[in-house]
Amino acid sequence: MNKFRAYLEATTDELKNKVSWPSWEELRSSSLLVMVASLIFALVVMVIDFVGSNMMSIIYNLNS
Repeated sequence: MNKFRAYLEATTDELKNKVSWPSWEELRSSSLLVMVASLIFALVVMVIDFVGSNMMSIIYNLNS
């Protein structure tokens, strides 16, 4: 039980004193950046899927 208590105390100390937490502005700008990048990535995947689907339809229609 003493090892577990020491582990919890060390973990708490590390989270309070040794971790560098971002400021609210840094967190907000990073979150915005992740949302924009995710949206751009989703749009690129959507375009690739749309083009690929249409190309496959064209190829299948040529063979039938």
